[in-house]
Amino acid sequence: MNTLQIKDNSIYWSWNGYYLAILPWGKDSLRILSGIQPDIGEIPRWALLEKPEIEVCFEHTESSLTLINGKVSATVDQQGRVAFYNQRKECLLEELWRQRDNGEHFWNAGHAAQKKISALKISGREIKPSVGNAMEINVRFESNPDEKICGMGQYQHAFVNLKGCSIELAQRNSQASVPFMVSSLGYGFLWNNPAVGEAVFANNETRWHAQSTSRIDYWITAGDTPAEIIKNYANVTGKPPLMPEFALGLWQSKLRYRTQHELLSVAREYRDRGIPLAVIVADFFHWPVQGDWRFDSREWPDPAAMTAELKDMGTELMVSVWPTVDVKSENYAAMNEQGLLVNTRKGLNINFDFLGNSRFIDPTNPLTRKFVWDVCKKNYFDQGVNLFWLDEAEPEYGVYDYDNYRYHIGSTLETGNIYPLHYTEAFYDGLQAAGQTSPVNLVRCAWAGSQRFGALVWSGDIHSSFESMRNQLCAGLSMGMAGIPWWTTDIGGFHGGDVSDPAFHELLIRWFQWAVFSPVLRMHGHRDPITEPEIPYRDGIAQCNTGAGNELWSFGEPTFTILSRYAALRERLRPYLRMLMQQAHETGEPLMRPLSYHYPHDEQAWQITDEYLFGEDLLVAPVVNAGDRERLVWLPGDTSWVDVATGERYAGGQSICVSAPLDTLPLFAREGADVLTIVRQSC
Repeated sequence: MNTLQIKDNSIYWSWNGYYLAILPWGKDSLRILSGIQPDIGEIPRWALLEKPEIEVCFEHTESSLTLINGKVSATVDQQGRVAFYNQRKECLLEELWRQRDNGEHFWNAGHAAQKKISALKISGREIKPSVGNAMEINVRFESNPDEKICGMGQYQHAFVNLKGCSIELAQRNSQASVPFMVSSLGYGFLWNNPAVGEAVFANNETRWHAQSTSRIDYWITAGDTPAEIIKNYANVTGKPPLMPEFALGLWQSKLRYRTQHELLSVAREYRDRGIPLAVIVADFFHWPVQGDWRFDSREWPDPAAMTAELKDMGTELMVSVWPTVDVKSENYAAMNEQGLLVNTRKGLNINFDFLGNSRFIDPTNPLTRKFVWDVCKKNYFDQGVNLFWLDEAEPEYGVYDYDNYRYHIGSTLETGNIYPLHYTEAFYDGLQAAGQTSPVNLVRCAWAGSQRFGALVWSGDIHSSFESMRNQLCAGLSMGMAGIPWWTTDIGGFHGGDVSDPAFHELLIRWFQWAVFSPVLRMHGHRDPITEPEIPYRDGIAQCNTGAGNELWSFGEPTFTILSRYAALRERLRPYLRMLMQQAHETGEPLMRPLSYHYPHDEQAWQITDEYLFGEDLLVAPVVNAGDRERLVWLPGDTSWVDVATGERYAGGQSICVSAPLDTLPLFAREGADVLTIVRQSC
């Protein structure tokens, strides 16, 4: 016999060893847990913060029980089948099941009011034995073919609307799985599970799959606008700190400055050219051995003096930290002995072989987080370094065999996607304890909730091409809609780009133009021609090559003229940037927004992938094809838009063709917006 009851202000259902719990969890929001009894031990919150106290109400019928929390409600029938509604009683989401109607109790079924009679025996909630004591799970929902879906993190494709897409729930270099989506139907959905798996947004079903886990765990919220949904999500997973003022300017990086002298020479030239420089980066292999987490004194003799001189110039130093620990590192023995490194289930206990045999730190272990921060504080922070670049944050296994690795909190199949969150947490907590009020960590990956640890995510080792640039536009918009407001990219791409090639100059200019209208403006890349190290090995350690110059002046005078003009525009945008960063801090809203964010009823706005809103007042329409000197621009809604280049006014709800010479980014401002004056003065 099944039980359906109210318990602890929540709905509980059980039958034949299976259970379902629906808990109020934030404004207009619910958390759903389901699994096999007994579910022993404390259930992790994963991405979620502490459960807030919420007043809810319940409605009973003979066959069902409904929990109402503001604008969202969940109805569970006697057979444990679930459907979700908004405050207008419109169905937002319902489980999919295809079972016989023979009076049996199906614990894994769909909503009784719309149940489908079928011999297929397909379940809405499905749990099967997996590795060890874990389970493989599927959760299926009915699909509305007209639904639009955005968010889910960063994937290297050209889609903003993910309807029809299959999304791998796994971390890779240039891929960040952040399993939160916003639906055009008026709900947001968080797959609160760090297991490796898949999300399928097909026309015939929506399905969430985890290869190995303990239970079903997801969160749903309802809202009348995408902005309302994002705010509800930020309230339960956390908001970013306030981006510090200095970080709003230009960040300079390349692979790689080899010496203290070289790095300071670049910063001095920016100063002498009168170009404000916010941040300069000491990239990887400034250390003696991977896992030492300190400057090699042969190339970097006085870090404290270096950071002091940079600060006098108004520039902060960011230092690259890799989570790799070479077997030759001075820290390897201690970390290995204390169990602070990732282990393999079989084969050699080596996770990565880039310029050395190394293992990754295990930041899911609190002792690891403390160990690594203590070393970095002594060798970097105490020398004046306040910013950390947390590279390899997926982590980037030599082979992505997720079933072969295990963490302190469980197997990688069960918990792997949460790795970048804890990696960032180590430095966020350390910096806060050291007195930093608004830590910023540049990190190559993220999971749901990473934003609360000051995660500035960038899009990884991407190719230098117009196709890649178009993909990064979609990546940035999807990250913002997945609740990660701080995002950036390697301007010009990472792999490739010859400093003397006019075709690359065009790509770099077009990329830089739109990057001015992104959360962080950051030069980085491995430019050709590449210089190999004079000595391939030193002290038995492989040495790293370096790329050509990647400063604004490295590509010739015509390119420098355009880039420096847009860098100056970025400086003048500070008041607007400051306002958007304050908004992100208070509400979790992204800076880069799909057109549908403010115009959800504009059907065309959901289809656009090569334009976006920067805040509410600026519409950015980058040129995304080589050789183009004009482009079509869709102006959304009933807003009046002003072409920044010409001053001409256009009504919304139409497509126009605009001129776009190489030195001009198609840019529109909402009529009457204060920022219009700033951008018009710059053109």
